Amino acid sequence: MKIAILLSRVRVEEKLLLQAFDKRGLDVDVLDDRKIIFDLHENGWSKYDVVVERCVNHSRALYALRILNDWGIPTVNSYEVALICGNKLETTSALIRDKVPSPRCKVAFTPESALQAIEEMGYPVVLKPSIGSWGRLLSKVNDREAAEAILEHKQVLGSYHHSVFYIQEYIDKPARDIRSFVVGNETIAAIYRYNKHWITNTARSGRAENCPVIPEINKLSLAAARAVGGGVVAVDLLETRDGQLLVNEVNYTMEFRNSIDTTGVNIPEVVVDYVAKVGHREV
Repeated sequence: MKIAILLSRVRVEEKLLLQAFDKRGLDVDVLDDRKIIFDLHENGWSKYDVVVERCVNHSRALYALRILNDWGIPTVNSYEVALICGNKLETTSALIRDKVPSPRCKVAFTPESALQAIEEMGYPVVLKPSIGSWGRLLSKVNDREAAEAILEHKQVLGSYHHSVFYIQEYIDKPARDIRSFVVGNETIAAIYRYNKHWITNTARSGRAENCPVIPEINKLSLAAARAVGGGVVAVDLLETRDGQLLVNEVNYTMEFRNSIDTTGVNIPEVVVDYVAKVGHREV
């Protein structure tokens, strides 16, 4: 089997995956997305049985996967999964379509309609860019003055990603959330992410602890993964004060460096096993 891993730089996760591939005796080409050139009229990647996407840049990942999938090359993950998971609006719409419990959400296209939507939902709310990661550019909006200021800033910024106003219900959760890891048809592990700040990402100083994969977490995680197209994904879950679990987001190029020792699950080895199955067209 011939495998390629497409990446932006070799981070801890990529090193761990390469070590797991080597342990399995699998031949892997490391391809830097800053250097590759796609000739759309000529498939120069036909020698690969499967390509693992690990790009940092969402646009590079998305377009590379589109080209590779149109050429018939299996990828982990697919273009469709990257398209949905890489956009919060797409993800939320897919979850609601499949009746997966998630926080209430409204979408508006002008500051005026966004302000109306916020006030209809009631303060506080969370404003998010439709595309983004690591908890960046999230705003907890507590009152009308804050809403007006943030909406004006988004309008003045003028980028495509700020032209759509994604407004989410604020969930008064414990000082933690849950991230589960789904590979294929299995929820292989989960962690609690603790933080005194309302944003609990480990990239924002969140502290990880093992979270038992109870049946409810497993069921919800698998439902969320199916809604976005499956593969290798990380599912972010929020706990309400009355104990309900809601799916907040689904991530398609998941980070797992802080979750291996925490959970006792060798996540890269499980991912490599899955990639090998995709390469053999067994999944």
